[in-house]
Amino acid sequence: MKNLQKGDKKLLNAWAFYDWANSVYTLTIASAVFPIFYEALFSDRDHYIDVFGMHLKNSALISFITAFAFMVVSFISPLLSGIADYVGNKKSFMKFFCYVGALSCMGLYWFDLDNIYVGLLFYFLGLLGYWGSLVFYNSYLPDIAFEEQQDRISAKGYSLGYIGSVILLIINLAMIMKPKLFGISGTDGEAAMKAMRYSFVMVGVWWILFSQYTYYYLPKGSKETGQKLTKSVVFNGFKELKKVWALLNQNIPLKRYLGGFFVSSMAVQTVMLVATYFGAQEIQWETKEQSTIGLIVCILIIQLVAVIGAVLTSRASEKFGNVPTLIFINGIWAVFCALAFFITLPTHFYVMATVAGFVMGGIQALSRSTYSKLLPDTEDTASFFSFYDVAEKIGIVIGMCVYGIIDQITGSPRAAIVILAIFFITSIFLLRRVHKKDVSN
Repeated sequence: MKNLQKGDKKLLNAWAFYDWANSVYTLTIASAVFPIFYEALFSDRDHYIDVFGMHLKNSALISFITAFAFMVVSFISPLLSGIADYVGNKKSFMKFFCYVGALSCMGLYWFDLDNIYVGLLFYFLGLLGYWGSLVFYNSYLPDIAFEEQQDRISAKGYSLGYIGSVILLIINLAMIMKPKLFGISGTDGEAAMKAMRYSFVMVGVWWILFSQYTYYYLPKGSKETGQKLTKSVVFNGFKELKKVWALLNQNIPLKRYLGGFFVSSMAVQTVMLVATYFGAQEIQWETKEQSTIGLIVCILIIQLVAVIGAVLTSRASEKFGNVPTLIFINGIWAVFCALAFFITLPTHFYVMATVAGFVMGGIQALSRSTYSKLLPDTEDTASFFSFYDVAEKIGIVIGMCVYGIIDQITGSPRAAIVILAIFFITSIFLLRRVHKKDVSN
């Protein structure tokens, strides 16, 4: 395929369409179906398993594996970004991580407690493949779009990802609810579990199939093709992070904001990653079927409400300012985590999911835009956002480890969720040090 010119509509749409392809991973695997499936594996036994020479609670185990995966991602992201900036075959790297992630999702079909190590490896590689491919996917944006096009086409990618992932999740939900209609045999429980396994395969197929449209039009790499891969190139990403760290001492408002963002991100991302596991273990569902359907519906509610929350938060920030709005949202999150200790009924969980959706969509969008407004006058924004992304991932590592340790010690995720409220309160105090006048609106 002849390379299209930078800014070409076909090229931009092809790039954005990768979000349609890969976002099914975050919704089906990370948030909805896999957590329900994983919890169901322990339905006929207690929540503990002997693994890695330890007696671990199932939700603590998956928290530790997730934390380890994000730790690896936070380390390799600067390496990959350094390579992406200089090597002319970034599409090959993007394909590699895409296929590793997609095939690992398919591999989850065989996830079983009798072969727990293989299953956990597929889970780990799926997460690694998803985030690894994103490094190269994001690095294409300045190559294929002019500056004035980047915001719009990036937003289009997010929109496509949201639509595609919800469509597949609805199909998966129908399969799980009515497996017989899809030709899936077995008792109700067995058929539902089979349907979940099939949904993992569907994620991998969807991811690979729809990414081909993106690969067909994307160029091989940047204009700087064919450069030799040297040690200097590989570690360039770390050099950029070190440079940003040094510059933070010259920008005190940005440094203060990053402290508040880092602590807040620990808690927000952890809540998002463990919400389904919490709902499966702690909510008093009447039947297993109600549990499965209810949890997936809650995830859909969060997705839908998050869009509204992002819009309302944007308007609130225009009226009251970014920092006061972020402080208010962190306050809501703190109350949310405190109240989570007491919820037991499905109705409670639906209400909490709605609240979580509102503040989740708002805090993520506003955190990034606030960071952007605090950046110094520089053309090297990529290094600053790389630093932001790595900080966010390290926050996830700490948050998931804290959650997993408390869950393991106490035997209940309720105490772990309450502890997360302390992170939000800490974030409020840190953000109060950032003056409203420092953030231009």
